[in-house]
Order: sequence, then structure tokens, then C-alpha cells
Amino acid sequence: MSRSDRLFELMQVLRRHRRTVSGRTLAQELGVSLRTIRRDVLTLQGMGADIEGEPGLGYVLKPGFLLPPLSFTEEEIQTLVAGAQWISRQMDDKFAFAVNNALAKINAVLPLEMRPAFDDETFYVSRPATLSTPIDLSEIRRALRDQCKLRITLSIAHAPVDEQIIWPIMLGFIESKRSLAAWCEADSKFRVIDLDDVAHAEVRVERYSRNRRGLIKEWRAQEILPCNSRGETC
Repeated sequence: MSRSDRLFELMQVLRRHRRTVSGRTLAQELGVSLRTIRRDVLTLQGMGADIEGEPGLGYVLKPGFLLPPLSFTEEEIQTLVAGAQWISRQMDDKFAFAVNNALAKINAVLPLEMRPAFDDETFYVSRPATLSTPIDLSEIRRALRDQCKLRITLSIAHAPVDEQIIWPIMLGFIESKRSLAAWCEADSKFRVIDLDDVAHAEVRVERYSRNRRGLIKEWRAQEILPCNSRGETC
């Protein structure tokens, strides 16, 4: 491995750990000596990388630093392309457009020798059997991003006919279904709602008071399962 490749890999390892990681752990992952890690960290710091720490205490990379040029392995490129295909065929048109734009930007900066891996149609990702839904996923995504409340009406049998106010926290894809995890104001419980069962959804200007990520952690801790066919929490 060349020194430039090693520096790039060191950046990647630091990004993965996110928190302070010992120099010994970095050396083991990269297959180099601890002395090499210390020298490479100094080099990256000299290039502008915001790496905090010192020998004996460990290192942490602060976000915001990019190490040019962009470099991917063939498998990483194939992963990006396959993942982008899946997302673009599951989501709304606006999101699919954004995915294609992102791929175009990646392709534009790839070295010439890596272009064949990008254009190689190794995988085929099919579209879901049913894509028709009265709900605009781009509006659901906006509610999630801005932490806005949603006013929904369910269309399934035996479900409450009154409008309900929910706090959307996560959009999920369970087998062929699209679901929305949310906190329900009516009963103060977490629910997982099948979007096929939603007749109407409106994003409200009002934002919910709690942090969405904190709500996700609380929801996961309760191990809430998807709703059944009657919209009841399992």
C-alpha cells in the first residue's frame, strides 16, 4: 500500500470510529506499526485534518475535513451504485432525482481506471410490486427533516375515523411495505403505521417539542413491532 493510500485509509478508520480510538487499535486495523500511525497522524494534521489527541491518549477526527482526491475500491463503487438503485426505486421522484445527481457527481471525479466499475451493471434492483399510494413521500420526508407534526386519517376497517396528530420519527421499508414510525398524541404511544392504510396526510407548520433522534432511541428501547391489519400496535 502506498503512503497516500495509507493516509486515506487512516482517515476512513478515524471516520468509522467517530470517538477517540487508540493508536494501537489504528495500527492493528491498518497493519502497520504504532510509530507509523503517529507519523501519519502528524502528516494529516499538517494537511489540515482536525485530529485531536496525542500518543498514549488516542485520536479522534472532527467532522468537516475532506482528503482529496476521492478514492473508492471497486466493491465500494458497486455498493454505492446498488444502494442508489434500491433507494431510487423505493422512494419518491424527488429523492430519486437527488440520488441520480449524487451518482453523477461521484462519477465525475472518479479516476478513469475506476469508471468501468461504476458503469458495470453487476446488480439489478427491481421495483416494488405496488408503488401506488395517495401519500406524497417527499412531504413525509419534509416532516421528518423539519420535525413537523402530521395530521393523518386512516382508511382501514375498524380504524378511528377521526383525524389523528402524530410525530413522525422514521420512514421504514418492511418487505414490500412502506411504514412510518411515529408518536401518537391521542394515546401517547409509539406506533408503526403502514402508509397504505393512510388515506390522507398533511404536514402541519407546528413542530413537535422533543428531539426526533431521542424519540427514535426511546422507540427502539421499547421494541415496538409493526401494526397489524387493523392498525393496532402489536
